[in-house]
Amino acid sequence: MKTEWYKDIVFYQIWPRSFMDGNDDGIGDLYGVYSKLEYLKELGIGGIWFSPLYVSPNADYGYDIADYRKISPDYGDLETFKKVLDKAHSLGMKVIMDLVVNHTSDEHEWFQQSRDKDSPYRDYYIWRKGRSRNRLPNNWDGLFESKPWQYDEKSGEYYLHLFSRKQADLNMDNPVVRDEVKDIMRFWLDMGVDGFREDVINFISKKDGLPNDIMPILKGFRFFQNGPRLHKYLNEFRRDVLDKYDCFVIGEAPMMTPKKALKFISGESDRLLDAMFNFNHMEADCLFTEYLPRPFDLRKLKRAFSRWQKGLYGKGWNALYLENHDHPRIISRYGNEKYHNQSGKMLAVSFLFQQGTPFIYQGQEIGMTNITLDSIDKYKDCVAINRYNIGIKKKPKEKMLALIQHASRDSARTPVQWSGEANGGFSSVAPWFDINMNYPEINVRSQEDETDSLLNFYRALLKYRNGNPIIRHGTYKEYNKFSSDLYVYSREYKGKRLLIICSFSEKSVNFNAPRRYDLGKAKLLFSNYNNSEIQGNKFITKPYEARVYEF
Repeated sequence: MKTEWYKDIVFYQIWPRSFMDGNDDGIGDLYGVYSKLEYLKELGIGGIWFSPLYVSPNADYGYDIADYRKISPDYGDLETFKKVLDKAHSLGMKVIMDLVVNHTSDEHEWFQQSRDKDSPYRDYYIWRKGRSRNRLPNNWDGLFESKPWQYDEKSGEYYLHLFSRKQADLNMDNPVVRDEVKDIMRFWLDMGVDGFREDVINFISKKDGLPNDIMPILKGFRFFQNGPRLHKYLNEFRRDVLDKYDCFVIGEAPMMTPKKALKFISGESDRLLDAMFNFNHMEADCLFTEYLPRPFDLRKLKRAFSRWQKGLYGKGWNALYLENHDHPRIISRYGNEKYHNQSGKMLAVSFLFQQGTPFIYQGQEIGMTNITLDSIDKYKDCVAINRYNIGIKKKPKEKMLALIQHASRDSARTPVQWSGEANGGFSSVAPWFDINMNYPEINVRSQEDETDSLLNFYRALLKYRNGNPIIRHGTYKEYNKFSSDLYVYSREYKGKRLLIICSFSEKSVNFNAPRRYDLGKAKLLFSNYNNSEIQGNKFITKPYEARVYEF
């Protein structure tokens, strides 16, 4: 019987290369994960999402997969993974894997075989001749590089890669490729894995003929986002494999809206995915991407939160997150490093009382912040490097480096800061990547026994929300919609009410409680300040203040 266990737990995302080094080679691994499972349990975590652990040349650090059925030697092996899986289960935690099937590494055996035009693997990928001498097959724009076509000398043709040229797009229209995907799913589910996070899953179906696009920007995007056979293929995966297991499947879907999402996640018998990651709320300080920065706009953030909370209520299930491996750290973006503890707690409150399944990213619970590296040569992320190399053709190197420092995904990929010891307690040897120099102040050990720490605040929030009926079932209503400083919302279920007040400002702000809420008769459940006085039915906020009242 399929259940909905995912609605009552909090997930923790592990980006394995930077979580914990267990064998002292400077690279995070499964041995390190094994040693920290009790820590996750104590935090209140009920499930782990592993970013890719598979064999990979690491052009995109695991999202370029060379073998779907083997663990990268950097992280261990299948036996080690099974040991971690069994221990997680014994502690009551679920485990889901990253499933990346829009593309593979160009070093995958399938791709290497496909370079031969007579190979049965040729149709595993999307090969095309150029339109004429030195002209690409179409005018689409790339997501990681300027153009998504790479010429292959051996084949004499181009292959499609929406992301890095090292990530060749699979041809999902080929039924044999879909059978391969189903076999991969069965392999991990039969081992005991509890589900998948499906990477850019709404890109797997492309428009017939791969036509040129007349759009001025994001050329081609409308031809591969939510493509013509996407629902058919997801239904096939669900019918042939996923429905036979009590598993949780969440899709990542760039440029998604609640209305479109419901076509994937609503219903019972015809539901294609159980939940869906969207990026709307991560665009409150940018235009589509952090590489097009804009001033932070709280009203934009609130509109995104409320649109998804209201749009999915009673019809689908939300996925909640503020950080993951694809975005800079949230305190450095929507919070304030000057008010590290206060803004970190406020941000936690802002999303953890919404309806949905929360995902906490490694280091978020201690408030890890962005790293600033003084040379592009120190960055590892292929997106940052490509953006820099393209950008310096038009802008000064100093401006491009400043943009990389602001926007790079590498800020989320620095080693987790476990202690104030050398290398942040991540490894006894030099880590594979720079560790943030604030690790002596911001680390797990320093916060574990500190009552007022961000870590212990997260623990208290998760303890309250885990399995709480008002969090799972309660209605959502937003107040103070036009405020540029306050995010205020309520949750209500069976006569019980919560009022959540979050200040996104360093300045003092006057807050007046909505008419139906008498603060004098309420219980203050959570606050990020020790002194939380009220004057009648109102109060003046402190910098980045958060309060949760129960009625």
